[in-house]
Amino acid sequence: MATIPASELTRLQTTLRRLLGSPKLTVNPPARAGHTVELAVNDEVIGTVHRDNDEGEVSYAIHITVLEEDLPPA
Repeated sequence: MATIPASELTRLQTTLRRLLGSPKLTVNPPARAGHTVELAVNDEVIGTVHRDNDEGEVSYAIHITVLEEDLPPA
């Protein structure tokens, strides 16, 4: 798993905040080497961020998890 430089995480966070309209969104570096980058809102982790470099073209995939218990009542 490739490490994402801190400056790149900052740029990604800025872009995601703008795109998703949430200034409380943070892109957090891994706590330890080999762990994933986490996406959080109000310090609650909601997903992970993965970086892909295909022939020099960089993209990011975001996996967001929503627990059923967090949904409003039916």
